[in-house]
Amino acid sequence: MTVDRDVIKAHDQVQPDEVSRATVVAYAVAAALLVGWFLFGWLVLRQGFVDSIGESAGAGFALLLIISVVGTVRRSRR
Repeated sequence: MTVDRDVIKAHDQVQPDEVSRATVVAYAVAAALLVGWFLFGWLVLRQGFVDSIGESAGAGFALLLIISVVGTVRRSRR
């Protein structure tokens, strides 16, 4: 049994879109803000270590949800 080369070439992997430098900077700023939010709640508001982790993790997951929705909308327009 042989495989036709044209079939293999038709199914080559498509190069993924590169992440822009502005996107990487935005992710780094968001991560720094989440760490700052954790430290603010833990050290300034004195709400407890676990509560501060939960609050910053919840904010991080909400941010990831927003990013995924925006990415899905942008990708569906292409």
